[in-house]
Amino acid sequence: MRSVRKTVLLAILASVVLVLALLHSWPTRASTAVDVWQRPGPIDERHLEERLPEPDRRFGNIPFHVRDNVASLLARNGCVCEGDSGGVNLPFVQLLFPRVSAHPLHAAFQAPELQEMKRRREKEYRSFQERTQTPADLLLIAEANNPLQYPTYLMGPLLKPRFVPTVPQINLTATLGTLNVAAEVDRVKIKGDGAMRMTLSSILLPNLNRQLQFVTYTNTLFHPSTADTVQFETEGHQASFSIKIRHGVTPKLYNTGSKGEYNVSALVTIATKTFLRYDKLQDLINSVRRYYPTVTIVIADDSETPQTISGPYIEHYIMPFGKGWFAGRNLAVSQVTTKYVLWVDDDFVFTANTKLEKLVDVLERTTLDLVGGAVREATGYTATYRQTISIESGEADGDCLHMRRGFHHAIQGFPNCVVTDGVINFFLARTEKVQQVGFDPRLARVAHLEFFIDGLGSLHVGSCDDVIVNHATKVRLPWVSQSESDKTYAKFRYPPASSDATHTKNGLLFFKNRFQCLTHN
Repeated sequence: MRSVRKTVLLAILASVVLVLALLHSWPTRASTAVDVWQRPGPIDERHLEERLPEPDRRFGNIPFHVRDNVASLLARNGCVCEGDSGGVNLPFVQLLFPRVSAHPLHAAFQAPELQEMKRRREKEYRSFQERTQTPADLLLIAEANNPLQYPTYLMGPLLKPRFVPTVPQINLTATLGTLNVAAEVDRVKIKGDGAMRMTLSSILLPNLNRQLQFVTYTNTLFHPSTADTVQFETEGHQASFSIKIRHGVTPKLYNTGSKGEYNVSALVTIATKTFLRYDKLQDLINSVRRYYPTVTIVIADDSETPQTISGPYIEHYIMPFGKGWFAGRNLAVSQVTTKYVLWVDDDFVFTANTKLEKLVDVLERTTLDLVGGAVREATGYTATYRQTISIESGEADGDCLHMRRGFHHAIQGFPNCVVTDGVINFFLARTEKVQQVGFDPRLARVAHLEFFIDGLGSLHVGSCDDVIVNHATKVRLPWVSQSESDKTYAKFRYPPASSDATHTKNGLLFFKNRFQCLTHN
């Protein structure tokens, strides 16, 4: 009887210890929610006009003379598709005197579908602008604490002139471009026109202010992403502002079809990497086809003796034997042409809870780049593997990388979703963002969070626990012998801690990412 009581007490004590350990390690849910919804960005040049003071009415009576050679270069917020016309069609003429040709791209579509294509393109473009423009792009005006009032920065394309706003200034100095005027105001003396330093002078202050309205800046020293600091001064006062020199971001838009609801087949490609486990891969394919019969599945395969995997909407790519985990991810993602890519392991199984539409809805309506789901194990335990990642600056020995279980904030409007830095190996992401970060192919078999470490600062990551995929059981019955394929897989997949794979991962963190230390719980 005593032994039974002792056993019961020990069981109760062990349960209490286990519960306390779980409570201690369980991440505390944040009490606040963050708004990551897409919002229209009112960021354009009109903001500058709204913030500047009303022009002096006396300016309207001050005569000026437009310089066509400068004014014609100013942006008109419109373009015309025109090429060179005429010319003599003789041998070698095009080689010696190349003519500009123009190709109207809307001709790729028939008249009945052209308007629909324009409507869809405009919708995608608005979403692109709302997601890529941030409050950091907002033009700020430094209110005048002295006679000078000026913008903190301007932004313009390379080799294009920009108007410099009206300020009471005499000397203007640039370093990467030239200053010019689009019009000449009467009774204003201009020195250094077309040079990096310009001096304006006039005994009439209204005329001088009027002249400054026509000052332009043209970048002349090419660099794809830099800034010119323009100095301007008057007697006893000096100020400066930056002009960003860069090409505008080229949008990458996706034609997602004309359906009102989310067309998952047009929006999502499923990507996976397989190695020897063809039985599990087939289970994954069968489960996907049950719920999404026309979604494309891209498979990267580095098995030694590849088997044929075929069927509708399946792309099977063969790699060198044992090429590796992240190399396979790169190959699979490189073949995706849809707006989003869903990454899954080859031993996952779709169920009625694997609602990809929910993940699509999160990415369509927020600024997130990637959103993870949850994985349900055969034991019934559901994991999201949410990780916060931070870097603590170090000195000569390198920085410290800290990873902790948990998340930053709940997402407003999505009660099951949070903002975090790393998620489980089941996630939907914007294809171009995943391709930009990439997967280091030197990480062959032991890797996952390294992708999120490389993407820290550029990937906006979320996690939702109401979209669930099942994980095939890993329990092996003792009376069932392990196949040679399973033995080979285990050898590659679970190398010892002292193996080259582990040393490679640590070495990359040390050298490539400049870390001296990794802490995690």
